[in-house]
Amino acid sequence: MSGVTAPFKVAAAHASPVLLDAEATVEKACGLIAEAGRQEIALLVFPEVYVPGFPYWINLYPPAAQFDVHTRYRGASVEIPGPLVSRVQEAAREAKVNVVLGVSERDGGTLYNTQVHIDEHGVLLGKHRKLQPTYAERYVWGQGDGSTLSVFDTRLGRVGGLVCWEHTMNLARQALILKGEQVHAASWPGLATHRGMEESYDLQVEAMCRTHALTAQCFVVVAQDPLTQDMVDVMDAELGPQDLQPAGGGWSAIIDPQGMIVAGPHVGSEETLLVADVDLRAIDAMHTLIDARGHYARSEVLRLWIDEGAKEAWAPDGPDGR
Repeated sequence: MSGVTAPFKVAAAHASPVLLDAEATVEKACGLIAEAGRQEIALLVFPEVYVPGFPYWINLYPPAAQFDVHTRYRGASVEIPGPLVSRVQEAAREAKVNVVLGVSERDGGTLYNTQVHIDEHGVLLGKHRKLQPTYAERYVWGQGDGSTLSVFDTRLGRVGGLVCWEHTMNLARQALILKGEQVHAASWPGLATHRGMEESYDLQVEAMCRTHALTAQCFVVVAQDPLTQDMVDVMDAELGPQDLQPAGGGWSAIIDPQGMIVAGPHVGSEETLLVADVDLRAIDAMHTLIDARGHYARSEVLRLWIDEGAKEAWAPDGPDGR
């Protein structure tokens, strides 16, 4: 098993962005990373597209009314690598903290819903782009591909992640399982106050993340951001008042390989770093019962094929890259 043999601290950043302000949100993220360093946290996971914030308006207003705010959102999205991500890398290096940061990534003319993985030396390990934007998210982001369905070797172990309802994609989860994921970063927005989702949303998040912890035999760090009144006010100023999603929400937790919640859930508007100790030897103990890469994989019956090729618009060597 890769990774350290002693327990280490992981944390979920249960914190809200400064919506549509990438500079201010990166500054806040760097402050949270510094605080994680002071608490000797080894891995810090941020919510979905923490920079520049989740575009909650996509489910609240008519599509035609959203054009100008989408254009503003594009301008607040970040390049990888780029100057804003470099500031986060420097903060991670100074604090000696591994970071998984959700960003809206701008690449050429397209945006992607992306997790950025940075190690404690400030090295950009890579990124994961959300494979399938959900429902109205398709106004904003393009689809990711298998080239970023990744698990990264770190000093702590093998770290991977998925974004929001990607956790419903069982084969995407299985891909990370087969790549030996030991710690999983689960990045979500806070949607529990959305009309019609008040009773179901947090239960869905909990069910999917507990399931992944057990079926992958890994630790899962769930990070959500509450919707603040300041964020609602930004949307009101851009698009007018709405009554479909008031301020509130936020459900963050840390789950062990048995599917048990070992920190949290932390619910509501109070911002915090939700911390738990992780001991990778607990994965070995679970493997006595179940090993999703080994004796429970039954590869002679069930096999997963993963296309890890990048889907470029131009393929100079032919359609199969040959």
